[in-house]
Amino acid sequence: MAFRGVDYFCVDSLFGEQELMVRQTARRFADERIVPLIRDCYRDAQFPTELIPEMAELGFFGANLEGYGCAGMSNVEYGLIMQELERADSGIRSFVSVQGALVMYPILQYGSEEQKQKWLPRMQSGKAVGCFGLTEPDFGSNPAGMRTTAQRDGDAWVLNGEKTWITNGSMSDVALVWARAAEGIVGFLVERGTPGFSTSDIHGKWSMRASVTSSLSFSDCRVSECDRLPGARGLKAPLSCLSQARFGIGWGVVGAAMDCYETARAYSVVRKQFDDRPIASHQLVQEKLAWMITEITKAQLLAVQAGRLKDQGKIEPAHISMLKRNNVAIALDCARLSRDLLGANGITDEYPIMRHLCNLETVKTYEGTDHIHALVIGERVTGVAAYK
Repeated sequence: MAFRGVDYFCVDSLFGEQELMVRQTARRFADERIVPLIRDCYRDAQFPTELIPEMAELGFFGANLEGYGCAGMSNVEYGLIMQELERADSGIRSFVSVQGALVMYPILQYGSEEQKQKWLPRMQSGKAVGCFGLTEPDFGSNPAGMRTTAQRDGDAWVLNGEKTWITNGSMSDVALVWARAAEGIVGFLVERGTPGFSTSDIHGKWSMRASVTSSLSFSDCRVSECDRLPGARGLKAPLSCLSQARFGIGWGVVGAAMDCYETARAYSVVRKQFDDRPIASHQLVQEKLAWMITEITKAQLLAVQAGRLKDQGKIEPAHISMLKRNNVAIALDCARLSRDLLGANGITDEYPIMRHLCNLETVKTYEGTDHIHALVIGERVTGVAAYK
């Protein structure tokens, strides 16, 4: 059944005709192609690779980037795509986010022309998949502590170290890897099959089961100077990539919240208890639905303003921290309240709520935990850093 949307406060009036058309395209794709198969993918812990060329054809990869075959959409249009994909499943949105925001964006921003020509058209068309190697087994929230090293050896570089919790890792054709060199943090494009580079998948996940999550290992892995991103120096480069991805998350989780809310709302209208009355007639049920629609509306407005600021070149990392932190938190609460309203039925995979709830627990942690984003916001309003 086609998703009818969630718009209590006439938020759609804030979008232009082109933006609504982009959303409708993504919404139809989610309804027709992702929703029918995602339950089995989640059960089987399989990513639906057959969707990659279809998403490429629709311009989803690097949608808000210019040139090299990319769609050149606005950031609001990109956000609406992320919303609809995550309404179907966080794992699908994560795949698209990593491909565009964490690999294509840094290649465009920091790469050489040769690197751009080699990778961006292939990634935009879905003929190549990328991953982003920053997090390490001992360093997640503190990327400055990374232990992966890059040492010069003549005209080459030798990489040693490990990365973990890497989305798309083992299915990627290229890994964008960050390492510590004598001159600071540098980035490299390491192709699949490079000697000394290996991957292994992380199993046993109760979250993001329809997403590939891997560890990357580098043991005397030799790459050439032309594989280094020439414009990426220092930690600011990978952090700028994370800001791109966090922006998409802030939009995406609104979709998950909308799906949970609408599932619970529709269920409460038909589910009857006590004198054959729908549970929607009870005050406690209405209070939960009222809370959800209010928080979703606030999250929608926050996302729209973030998108407008980004399109105007005025958004700051601290703005994105508020967007990510707030919207993930309310999406999780919406999932929990929706599960409660469905009672025992809420834990079955006949309904999407537990899948969203489990996925959102991961989304709350990756790309900056709730605590880290609180400190970013705290520094923005006080002028005092509290990270150490």
